[in-house]
Amino acid sequence: MIRQHLRIHGLKGLTVALLSTTLTVSCSPIQAQNVTKPIQITSQASSLNPQITREDNFVNSDPGIQIFVRKVQLNNPSNNARVPVLLIHGGGPGSVTSFDIDVPGYSVAADIAEAGHPVYLMNVRGWEQSTRPAALNQPPQQNPPAVTSFEAVRDISAVVNWIRQRESGRKVALVGWATGGHWAGMYTSRNNDKVSQLVMLNSLYGVKAPWELGKSFENPARPGEFDKSAGAYRLTTASGLVAQWNKTIPVADKNQWRDPAVAQAYQQAALATDPTSNSRQPPSLRIPGAYRLESYNLARGQKYWSAADITVPTLVIRGGRDFWSRPTDLKALQAELVKASKLKTVTIKDGTHYLFLDRPERGRDRFLQELLSFLS
Repeated sequence: MIRQHLRIHGLKGLTVALLSTTLTVSCSPIQAQNVTKPIQITSQASSLNPQITREDNFVNSDPGIQIFVRKVQLNNPSNNARVPVLLIHGGGPGSVTSFDIDVPGYSVAADIAEAGHPVYLMNVRGWEQSTRPAALNQPPQQNPPAVTSFEAVRDISAVVNWIRQRESGRKVALVGWATGGHWAGMYTSRNNDKVSQLVMLNSLYGVKAPWELGKSFENPARPGEFDKSAGAYRLTTASGLVAQWNKTIPVADKNQWRDPAVAQAYQQAALATDPTSNSRQPPSLRIPGAYRLESYNLARGQKYWSAADITVPTLVIRGGRDFWSRPTDLKALQAELVKASKLKTVTIKDGTHYLFLDRPERGRDRFLQELLSFLS
C-alpha cells in the first residue's frame, strides 16, 4: 500500500492558502527564455504538515496572459533532488482544486512532493487564478469556444521554461489528467528535449471510436456536428461537478467509494475559484469550452498531435470505469508510441475518472504506486 511509503497529511485549501500568503513584487522581472515572473506569492509551511511548503507565482504567457503556478515541496531543499513534476488539470476545475485539495490524505501534489520531487501545479488561461480571456466575461453565445489546445500548449511552454530556469535547467516530468493529458502529449510531441517523462491519465487520443459523451456534445439538429451554440464557455454547478462521478461509482452509497469530505471540498473549492459564481443561482463555475469541441473531434479521429513524435519515457493510465477516455485510446497510444524510449500502459480495474480522489483502495493507491515508480 502506498501509505506504507508516504506520509499523507492535510493540506491548505485554496482560500486558506491565499489568505495566509505574503506578497512580494519584484521591481525587475526575471527573464526565463522570454518568460517573466512579475509576481511571486510565497506561502508559509502548512500548519497541518510543517514539512510541506507552498509557493504561488504568476508566469507570463502570451501578451496579457498570466498563468498561475503553485510549487509544492518539502521545506528542506536537500530532500527535493528528484525530477521536477508539472501537474496539468483537465476540462473541469483547475489544478489546485484537482491536485491540492484541502482534505487530509488526498493531495496528489503533497504525495509526490513527499517522495522527493519538487511539484508544480499550473492553470491554463481561463482556469482558477490564471487570466481569463475576455470571452469569459461576455455572454457565452457571443463568442466561439474559448481556449484552444494551441493556447494551452503555449501556456505549458511558458511554465516549463520558467520551471527549468528555477530547477537548474533540468527537464520536467509532465502529468496530465484527461484533457490535460492531451495538452501534455501535444506539448511533448513538439518539445521532447525539455520533458523527462510524460504521464497521461484518462485521456482521449485522436482515434475514431464510439464515445458515450459524443451525443451530448452534438448539434441535435445535425448529428455528426459539434453543437457550437454552447459558445465560449459552459456553466457548471456544484451538483454538475460530481454528476458523472456519482454515475460511475457502482454502489448506491457513494461514501463507500469516496470520502464525502473530498466531494464537498472539491465542489466548494471549484466554485470559490470563480469570483462571479455567486452572481448566479445556483452558484456556478465558468469553464472554457474549446476542450469540448476538440475532444469531440478527437473521438471522431482528428489528430492534433502524433504519438509517433514522442521519444521520452511515457506512462499511460486508464481507469476501467472512466467515462472520458476509451480502451481504444489506450490501445492506439500503445501502438503509436513507437519512438518512446520507454512505454508502459496500465488499466486500473474499477478506477473512475477521479480515481486519485477516490478512497485509497478504489484506485488512488495504485495510481500513486504506478506514478512514483515510473518517475523514479
